[in-house]
Amino acid sequence: APSILAADCTIMGEQINKVKEGGAKYLHIDVMDGVFVPSISYGMCVVQSLRQIKDIVFDVHLMITEPIRYIEEFAQAGADIITVHLEACEDVEATLIKIREKGCKVGLSIKPNTSVEEIVPYLDDIDMVLVMSVEPGLGGQKFIEGTVDRIKELKELIGERNILIEVDGGINKDNISKLK
Repeated sequence: APSILAADCTIMGEQINKVKEGGAKYLHIDVMDGVFVPSISYGMCVVQSLRQIKDIVFDVHLMITEPIRYIEEFAQAGADIITVHLEACEDVEATLIKIREKGCKVGLSIKPNTSVEEIVPYLDDIDMVLVMSVEPGLGGQKFIEGTVDRIKELKELIGERNILIEVDGGINKDNISKLK
């Protein structure tokens, strides 16, 4: 899922159309609040503006403290998947329920130093796990090699459940083959 963080804001619509033409089915939209992570990025108005672009799944990654506060707004803006951080939620279960109630697929993310096992209580309530392969909130970081082992462990924990695994950060043409 190409991330709009890599896009040129002056021609973002054109660039999204190019990644669609290139075969992308998902568009990753990082939302950062400057509290949970050090950076600040897009909000609901950007998601809503881009939603005019059809035929691509909007994968909205909320890197914000207490994301439950904004689930309804991001769902209304056009999110198809809303992913929240386990570490950012006071009540993870209530947050996941609210995402589902608003008609979106449910994603749950973990930071590099969070044990993969911490996601186990929520496996029956989610559609996707997002494994951070860098510290969230800062672009341009190097891929953390230990992520590959975390993904293997996660696959075992997921078992036969129909849960996607997404990896975020530091992925490029030189290391993407390690993630298959």
